[in-house]
Amino acid sequence: MENYQSALDTAFHALADPTRRAMIARLIEGPASVKELAEPFEMGLPSFLKHVKVLEASGLISSEKTGRVRTCRLVPTHLAAAEGWLNEQRAIWEARTDRLAAFAENQHASETNNDVE
Repeated sequence: MENYQSALDTAFHALADPTRRAMIARLIEGPASVKELAEPFEMGLPSFLKHVKVLEASGLISSEKTGRVRTCRLVPTHLAAAEGWLNEQRAIWEARTDRLAAFAENQHASETNNDVE
């Protein structure tokens, strides 16, 4: 359980930054070199590589170097873990709001019936 929490913590930390989210969005389309990933951003390569390292440390991406080119790939299992946690939270809150709506509808129906009598 603690490892699961730690993996979620690092995944959400990595996803908290818009640059890293944009990198993930790009990698959903397929593998890309660090140079390709860095092109849309106005920052130096050393700064961009820090984002790559955060994503790698979170397990959301992996990279391999062939010659002078480092290619990054998405690791879908780690992204799926974060998505699974969000889906669990959504289901909990949807159940709560459904129960609240049912309660409010029952209260309204009860008050309406009392007014008629």
